Amino acid sequence: MNEPMTELNEVLFQTLQGQNMVLLGTIDAETGAPVQHAISWLYAHSAGQLRFAVDSRSRMIANMTKSSQVSIVVFAGQSLYLIQGTATVHEQLLADVPLKLSCVDVDIHAVRDIMYYGSRITAPPVCEKTYDERAAAKLDGQVFDAMKKA
Repeated sequence: MNEPMTELNEVLFQTLQGQNMVLLGTIDAETGAPVQHAISWLYAHSAGQLRFAVDSRSRMIANMTKSSQVSIVVFAGQSLYLIQGTATVHEQLLADVPLKLSCVDVDIHAVRDIMYYGSRITAPPVCEKTYDERAAAKLDGQVFDAMKKA
């Protein structure tokens, strides 16, 4: 078993400078069961901290308020990584964004390569916006700009 890193390596840090689909794991506030959420408004704020935005009314916010421990699964550098940390709502409502989004910081505790032995990712998942491409690009820009100012 490999020892966990305590911060992002260069491959992960660079991968998380652009928009990527990742899986956010939280503990359901009502049932106590682990749950996964696909999110894409996430970036590496530093090697030791991630920042992401989600709808402020979402179940994810309620889950993280009750239990701040989260996990994030990232496809990067032909592998799959698990990032574990503590989530804190940095801003309840992001300014200059047309949606009601909260900004969340994750202080990283551990980073592990979780790809099974003898394999590699040859093509990471690719997501496509299913609504107006120009509107999506504009919104994505507004969200990332607002998170970086927060």
